[in-house]
Formats: sequence, C-alpha cells, structure tokens
Amino acid sequence: MKKKVVMFMLSVMLLGGCGQKDAASPAKQPETITETQVASVDGEMSVEENPNTAGDEAAPLIESETPGADGEQEEKTPILRDAVREKLGGFVGCEVTGFEADDPKVWEIITTHFERVTLGNELKPDALVGYSVTNCPGTELAELNGESIEVPVLDYSRADKILNQILAWNAEHPDREIKVRGHVLVWHSQTPEWFFHEDYDKSKPYVRAELMDKRLEWYIRTVLTRYTGEDSKYKDLFYGWDVVNEAISDATATYRSDAENPGESLNEDRHGSNSSWWHVYQSNEYIINAFRYANKYAPADLELYYNDYNECDARKANGIAELLKAIKAEEGEPGVGTRITAMGMQGHYGMDNPSTTAIGNAVKQYCAIVGKVQITEMDISASGSYDGSADAVEEENEKLRKRYNMIYYTLNTMNAEEGVEVCGITFWGTVDHYSWLQSRSNVGGGNTTGLPQMPLLFDGEYQPKPCFYVFADPKN
Repeated sequence: MKKKVVMFMLSVMLLGGCGQKDAASPAKQPETITETQVASVDGEMSVEENPNTAGDEAAPLIESETPGADGEQEEKTPILRDAVREKLGGFVGCEVTGFEADDPKVWEIITTHFERVTLGNELKPDALVGYSVTNCPGTELAELNGESIEVPVLDYSRADKILNQILAWNAEHPDREIKVRGHVLVWHSQTPEWFFHEDYDKSKPYVRAELMDKRLEWYIRTVLTRYTGEDSKYKDLFYGWDVVNEAISDATATYRSDAENPGESLNEDRHGSNSSWWHVYQSNEYIINAFRYANKYAPADLELYYNDYNECDARKANGIAELLKAIKAEEGEPGVGTRITAMGMQGHYGMDNPSTTAIGNAVKQYCAIVGKVQITEMDISASGSYDGSADAVEEENEKLRKRYNMIYYTLNTMNAEEGVEVCGITFWGTVDHYSWLQSRSNVGGGNTTGLPQMPLLFDGEYQPKPCFYVFADPKN
C-alpha cells in the first residue's frame, strides 16, 4: 500500500488533504484445498501494554526521496526482514505450502519481506509418501548398517517443486537468499498408521520397537541425506530441521501417549491426538533416538530442534523442559549421541492468552536448557467479538496490532537478558485468507468457532496490516 504526502502547506489548503486506501481489507474466504494441499495442523490440541508504545498509531511508512510527478513524495513500505534483523538481531520467516508458492502475490511478499521459510506440509511424512495414507504406496529394499530392510517408496515431488523455486530465486538474487527450515521428521500426526505395522499394513500387528527403530533411522537418514547431504543440490538451502514435533501431552504434561484421546482409534489413518510412536516404544526412546540419528546424518552446521505448542502453559512447559533435558543428557559425537540446537516455540496464541509474562518465563526456561529459542509458527486467533464484517475489521486490526506489539516487546526484552537468545520469528503464513485458522479445527491453537480470522501480517488484498509495522519499523 502507498499513500502520498503533500509537500507544500499551500497544496494542503487548496486540496483539503489526500485520500488514503484503508489497509484493513476484509479477508477472503479460503479456497477449496485438495488433499495434496492439506492445511497444516501444527499446534494440535491445544492486554498487557508496552507503556512506551501503547495507544500509539501504527508506525509510519518510510518516505521515498523521489518526488512524484505531481510534486508530492511517495512513501514506500519498509522491508520486514531488514527491520527485524536490526532490532531483534534474528531472522524473520514464514510458512508456505504449494498452493501459496504458486500465488505470484504471495511469492512477491515472501521474496520481499522474509529470509526464511518453512514448508507447511511438503516435508511431513504423509507428503513424502505421496499422501498414500490408507495404504503403503509400495516398498523397496534399502541397506542400513549392513542389513537389508524393506522400506516404503518415497515421493519427493511436492517438496522439490517449492525447493527448486527457492533455489532459482537464490541463484538470481544472491544478496537476498531465502533459507529453509525442514519440518518435520517425527510426529504422531500426519504420519500414516501403516508405517508402524508389519508389512506396512495396518490390519497386521504393530512391529516391535527393534524393527521400528530401524525404520526410524532409515527414514531420518534418507530424508536428511537427500536434502542436506554432501551430494545434494539442496545442501546449502537448509538452516535447520524440526526433529520431533509435539511429543508432550496437554492433559498430563508428560509424554504424549497412545491414549491421549480415548475416543480416537489407533487404527485411524492419521492421528490427531494419540501417538503410535509411543504405542510401539512405550517410552521416550523414539525421541532420544530421533535426535541421535539426526545428529548422525545431518551436517554439523544444520540446526536441530524440538517443536511444540501450548508451550507457555506453565505445567506443560515443565514437561517440555524435562524432554529437553533428556535429549541434552544424551549429547555426544555424531553417530553416538544426540544434538539439539534450540527449542521451537510455535506461538499459536490468542488475543489474550498466554500472557506476556508466561511467554517471557517460557523463553527463559527453555534457554536455560538449550541456549536458544525460536518462535516457529506465529499467528494470533481473532477475539471472540470479531465476526468478519467490514465494520469489525478496523477494531480487530487495532487489537491485533497491540497484541503483536506486546509480544514483540516481550521477546526483545527477554533477548536483552544474559543467557537468553531469541534467534528468529516465523509466522505461520503470509496473507489472512490462506491461514489454516480459516478452517474450523479442534487442534491446539486452531479455530474452534468456525468464525473468520485475520491472524497474519498481510490482509486479503495482500496489503500490510497495522500489525505489520510493529515488526517492520525498527524504532517501534
């Protein structure tokens, strides 16, 4: 969005001021998404004011030095990635899936404002088997530690399509490279149930932990080698990888079990709550081994993360902290021990919860164990009074601006403390109408009301919203 600033007071008097397009356009309804474009369900299950800035208007746009043809100056939108680097000292990223990457307006936003991306679905286990979630798509033999094992055939086409697009961009714009976060190797959800059974057939018994561990190592080795191995064309593209996702229970604040939701059958194709990983191992061994194998096959400079939601709830945070300690306790050389670089705090927050105090406490708690945190999937659900109407947009935009402002203020305040490092923020999307929150969902951080949402920095017209300037103005 651009607006014009009149240079001379006489012009103001004669013209009576200039009009400005409202940046707060109502979000479009989401488009129909096919199975191969399945919306991400990360965050499954699930105001204080900065006294220095509360109540201020949205940060002003940066003026261009080039006057327009009518004697007026044009202002231009500040670059988000530059402002966040200047203030936070870390990166800013966004989530993108295939249909978003195909939207030229979204691609322009990504390449202009973000320096990191996370593929929303394309590197998850179900995508890498071609979304053949009911039946295994076929098997082949693979060698693992001198032994031949039967493994499912993988399909990299969806991930490669976006990664090739990013590679091409980077080749043409070496000064504005985009790096990628791998997401995710081990997760109870979006992993086909047949992966845990004999002959990859969910009608047959579960395999024993010993065989499951071979499958786990093979899968991690195969994915990491393809995308980060020495011979991979993508080897310089990835900066980090989520090794394990959402392994702590909301209900118990201990490890997620196979009975997280008693109403959910373990025979479902893809689980929302229950963990077949736990069902096979009956312990956290799969988590420890996942980080051990990631350390074995990942390059030494590839960051490795644990990622979770509801991460600011004090009770669950204690459970996450115990998981992080368990991983750290097994740290060692590649091929021997584990390695973890940072904690991924998803950041699927509401308009009022968690409090900024809870956010700050969680940051400190996790940094005390692993040294660094990243906000990995940030978005904010709409307030209960928001109905999606045009009249409600302006009010909701102001609430959103204030909420993001307090969160960012908190992160920057914590980042200034000794022993704390918030090294990046990734938003779970770019424009409102593509957000996963536009669809009703019972998963953590999801939209349980079915009402419209406006959780991100850009609106349905691909324009920056007032909350954008919270992050894009380094003086804010």
